[in-house]
Amino acid sequence: MVVTKFDTEKRKDMFKVEVDPDKCVGDEECIEVCPVDVLQLNNGKASPVRPDDCLGCESCVQVCEFLAIKVTEV
Repeated sequence: MVVTKFDTEKRKDMFKVEVDPDKCVGDEECIEVCPVDVLQLNNGKASPVRPDDCLGCESCVQVCEFLAIKVTEV
């Protein structure tokens, strides 16, 4: 999939990214797989630092074996 600037602007603010800190083990899998760097490690846990950039691809959800991440369309 090719993501253009238009696609990114069109999708802006359409997805909410939530990380359950009780389930997150801080393995950084979600951070490494995100194509637009939405997540960052803070205090040993993944945290959405650029949620407005989320494309809704759910790559982070797919790699998190602890089910700590939820991406919802808003």
